[in-house]
Amino acid sequence: MREAVFLRQNQERWQQYEQQAPAGPDELAARFVALTDDLAYVQTFYPSSATTAYLNNLTSKLHQRLYANQPSGRGRFAQFWAAELPLVVARHHGTLAVAAVLFGLFTFLGALSAAYDESFVRVVMGDAYVNQTIENIRKGDPMAVYKQQGETLMFLGITANNISVALKVFALGVTFGVGTVVQLFRNGLMLGSFQYFFYHYHVLKASVLTIWIHGTLEISAIVVAGAAGLVMARGLLFPGTYSRAEAFRAGARDGLKMAIGLVPIFIVAGFLEGFVTRHTEMPVAASLAIIGSSVAFIGWYFIWYPIQLARRQRQLAA
Repeated sequence: MREAVFLRQNQERWQQYEQQAPAGPDELAARFVALTDDLAYVQTFYPSSATTAYLNNLTSKLHQRLYANQPSGRGRFAQFWAAELPLVVARHHGTLAVAAVLFGLFTFLGALSAAYDESFVRVVMGDAYVNQTIENIRKGDPMAVYKQQGETLMFLGITANNISVALKVFALGVTFGVGTVVQLFRNGLMLGSFQYFFYHYHVLKASVLTIWIHGTLEISAIVVAGAAGLVMARGLLFPGTYSRAEAFRAGARDGLKMAIGLVPIFIVAGFLEGFVTRHTEMPVAASLAIIGSSVAFIGWYFIWYPIQLARRQRQLAA
C-alpha cells in the first residue's frame, strides 16, 4: 500500500485521537494498541517519512497518558495480569515465536547429540546425576531423584532457582540478545539430551508422564523469558525512528513485564515439582490431566487470550 493511501485511510482517526479525549481507560488502552500497530506498519514500509515521525510522537503522548493513569494497589496487580501483560505479549508474538523455534531447534540438537555420542549426556548433566539415574532405572524407579528431598525445601529451592534463571535469560538481552540465545541453547540442549537419555534406557514414557507434570509450565516460562530478552535486544538492534536509548528503554520495559509475569507460573511449577512429581505411582490419567491443563493454560494465556484482547482493543479504538 502506498503511503498516501495509508494516510488517507487512517488520518481522520488519528486526528480524532488528538482532539477528543477517550471515554475511559479501556478506550485509551485501545487507542494505544491501535497506534502501535499503525506505527509498526509505517516503520516497516515508510521508515523515514513524516507519517512515521507523526505517529511516533502521537504514540508517545498516549503512552505517557496511559501509564500516568494506571490503577494502584491490588487493582493494579489484577490489571497487570488481566490486561497489561497479555497486551504486551500480543505486541511481541513474533518474537515469542522466534524464541520458541530457537528453543525447539536447540532441544532437537541436544537429542541428536546424545544419540550420536553416549558421553554427551554426561557432559551436559554430570556423571553423578547420570550414574544415579541409571541405578534408579535398574531398581525400577527411574524418577526416584524427585523423592530425595523434602517437599517444602524442594519447592522453595526450585522456585527460587527457576525465577533466577528466567531473570538471567531476560537480563542477558542487554548483550544484543547473544546471551539470551546462549541461555536458550544451554537449556534446550539439556532438555533434548535429558529426554533422549531416558529414551535410550526405554523409560521415555515414564519420564514424560513424570517430568512434564512440572516441566510444561517450567519450560514454557523459560521460552517466554527468552522472548523477553529478545524484545529488549530488539530495541538495541532495531530502534526504528526512536533513538537507540528510547527504543532500548521501551524494549526493556516490555521485556521486564514479561519476565515478572512469569513469577506465578514458576511458583505453580515449583509446587508441582516439589509436592506432585514425586508421586510416580499416580495414575496415568492424573498425570495427563495435569500436563494437559498446563498446556491449555499456556496456549490460552500466551496465545489465544492476548490475540482476542488486542483485537477487542482495536475494535474499541476504530
